[in-house]
Amino acid sequence: MAVDHYENFPVASWLCPRALRPAVAAIYWFARTADDIADEGDALPDARLAALAAYRADLLAMANCGAASVAWPTVFEPLRPVLVRHRLPLQLLIDLLSAFEQDVWKCGYATRDDLLDYCRRSANPVGRLMLHLFKIEDPTALNQSDAICTALQLVNFWQDLGPDLARRRYYIPDEDCARHRIAPQRFWERRDTPASRALMTELVRWARTLMLSGAPLVHRLNARSGWELRLVVQGGLRILERIDQLQGATLETRPVLATRDVAPMLWRALKMRPNRAIAAAAYP
Repeated sequence: MAVDHYENFPVASWLCPRALRPAVAAIYWFARTADDIADEGDALPDARLAALAAYRADLLAMANCGAASVAWPTVFEPLRPVLVRHRLPLQLLIDLLSAFEQDVWKCGYATRDDLLDYCRRSANPVGRLMLHLFKIEDPTALNQSDAICTALQLVNFWQDLGPDLARRRYYIPDEDCARHRIAPQRFWERRDTPASRALMTELVRWARTLMLSGAPLVHRLNARSGWELRLVVQGGLRILERIDQLQGATLETRPVLATRDVAPMLWRALKMRPNRAIAAAAYP
């Protein structure tokens, strides 16, 4: 599936079962469009919030068998049959919108718990929606999915530190800055220091630990979808490895995946066995 944005991770690829690709694509474009309303262009915050409120109203109208507005037909026309056929949990879609709305007005987080609450709404619903499509709903799988999705969100934060600051987005918890004796203002001023690099190394370790704790979920899915999730996990771990290679200097350089990353990602995905240490297989 072609997308207009840089993506670290596959979206509705050929590895996804053909029958589920329309549902995955519809969910993706719902989230992607809402994210763009919150992020892209030069609209003022009040206009963004008004647009997101209209977007939410269209979602609720469609869920109640009403008619959505004509503002986003390429989003809600494909989503309507998916919502009905798969009985998607509406609250998960609403949670996504609440996170995008928060992005408009909030530009800092005091604690890791505050940031994790944002991830619970901005990232975890996507994984839970995917598991719902696969009819996997046991608590262990849901918790593992949450760990992977939160880790991917953190990976994106640490990868996009510089670009996010340019958009007045800042996701490093104040408590982490305080522990490293860094004034948050230094990040806004794009000051790359030994202390900021040490902090980024610690944050990378946090994201990696979360990712590895959820990685056993890859063995719950069928062969093709399990392989897609393996590559998602390995893509996130590879970005963290790139940040480590930069010694945490993502204020200056945005690490991305390239062709040369494919072979090691595939090799590590292949080595993810259910009866051996995931950490050893997934990250050397």
